[in-house]
Amino acid sequence: MKSKLLVFIQFFVIFLMLLPLGSVPYTPIYGLVLLGIGLFVGALALSKNRLGNFNIRPDIKKDCQLVTTGIYSFIRHPMYTSVLLCMLSVVLLYPMPYEYGLFGILLLTLLVKLFYEESLWIYESKEYKEYSKKTKRLIPYLF
Repeated sequence: MKSKLLVFIQFFVIFLMLLPLGSVPYTPIYGLVLLGIGLFVGALALSKNRLGNFNIRPDIKKDCQLVTTGIYSFIRHPMYTSVLLCMLSVVLLYPMPYEYGLFGILLLTLLVKLFYEESLWIYESKEYKEYSKKTKRLIPYLF
């Protein structure tokens, strides 16, 4: 139930953030560059993550394999990084006060989702502890 609620909040906030897309972008070049980087990070993550492994909810699937290669050798949650970069690009393109607030809610939601998922991995996998010592969560070399 917790994971379904977190996914609902995530997608509802993303939906609300995308509503102003009919207006004229404020800083198109920065927003578009950040969007491109976010999409690239997401594509790298998907290329390393077998379809049977991929799960939009933070629950660990049965017989799931820990992915530690490619972009996963730098960050443990590249799909969350991808979502945050893409939605930050929306904030740059349409810098309205409510966009900042919604981005903050999205960030908090993804952090809760991330920590919940990590707690499940620690319980399920001995190798996850070692993996987490070598990698950062969202931003290589920082966090």
